[in-house]
Amino acid sequence: MKIDLTETTSSKINQALVSARRAIGTPAIGMVLTLVIVTDEENAYDALKAASDSSREHPSRIIAVIKRVSRSPRSRRDARLDAEVRVGSDSGTGETVVLRLHGELANHAQSVVLPLLLPDAPVVVWWPQDAPADPAKDPLGALAQRRITDSYSAARPLDELAVRGATYNPGDTDLAWTRITPWRSMLAAALDQQVAEVVAATVEGESDNPSCELLAMWLADRLGVPVERTHSSGPGLTAVRMETKNGTVTLHRPDGSLATLSMQGQPDRGVALKRRETAELLAEELRRLDPDNTYASAVKFGLDKLGSAEAKPAGSEEKPPAVTPAATATAAKKAAAKKAASK
Repeated sequence: MKIDLTETTSSKINQALVSARRAIGTPAIGMVLTLVIVTDEENAYDALKAASDSSREHPSRIIAVIKRVSRSPRSRRDARLDAEVRVGSDSGTGETVVLRLHGELANHAQSVVLPLLLPDAPVVVWWPQDAPADPAKDPLGALAQRRITDSYSAARPLDELAVRGATYNPGDTDLAWTRITPWRSMLAAALDQQVAEVVAATVEGESDNPSCELLAMWLADRLGVPVERTHSSGPGLTAVRMETKNGTVTLHRPDGSLATLSMQGQPDRGVALKRRETAELLAEELRRLDPDNTYASAVKFGLDKLGSAEAKPAGSEEKPPAVTPAATATAAKKAAAKKAASK
C-alpha cells in the first residue's frame, strides 16, 4: 500500500502510517529499529531496495531522506515537505517513509525525522554515498546509535578511509569493513589449524579498494608484523599470504567467487568467498548495535601509513618498507634527532 503526501508535515505522515496499518489489518508494530537513509534521487532506488531486502531479517521502519536541490533563489527560500508512505508488501516486512525536503527545510532534516522515529527503539543512519566528514556530529548522525558509511562509494576511497579513521566515534562503521568479514573469519580459522608464529603478510587487491587497506591494517594491528600491500586487477581482494615459521598460508580468490586455501603439509581446499550484495552487508551491520572495537583499532592503525609508501604491483621485485608500530616509532625518533642536530 502506498500513500502520497504533498506539502505535508511529520504529524500527517504519522497519521498516514497508522491509517495504512489499519487498512491492511496489521495495527501492531513489530519493528525492531529505525533505519534512516540519507541519499539523493540518483541512488535512492538502490538504497531503498537494499534496505527493504535487509528488513526481512531486521523488520524496521525505513526513513529515506532525500534533499532536493533548489535551483532558483525563490525555491531555495520556500520550504516544502513531500512524502511517500509504503506499508505491507511494498515495504518488505516493515514500513517505509520517503521524505523529499525542498528549500531551506533540507538544512533541518533532523527536525522532520525526529517525530518519525520508533519510540524506545535503536536508530541507525546509513549514508550510501556522500557521507559527512564526521558522521557523529552530523545532525542526523547524532540521533543514531550506529552510523554506517561506505568509503568505496567516494570519489577517492583511500582519502575517505583516512577521514573515517581521523573522525571515528564509537558506533561508526563502514561497509568497506563489512566486506572483509568472510576473509577475516577464514584467515583466523586457518591460523587455528596452522599453529605457528606469523612473521610477515601480503595483501593483494585493487589499488582503489579500501577493503584491501582495511584488511592490511587489521593484520598489522592484530599480528604486529610487517604487512606488504600489492596491487592486482581485481575484482576486489584477490589474495592474502601469511608467512609463518612452518610455511606460507595463502588464501587466493582470482574470480571474486571461489577461493583456494593453501597451507604447508595440507591439500588445497576450495572455499566459497563470493562478493556480497549491499543488502547482505547492511543486514550484517544491523545485527550488532554496539561499537565495533576491532574496526576502530584497524581504521585508526593505518591512518598515518596510507601515504607513507606507494604499494607496488603484484610480482614487483622491489618491496615497500614494512609497516609496523616499531618502525614508525624509530622513524619518528630519527626525525627528531635530525631536527635537533640542525639547530
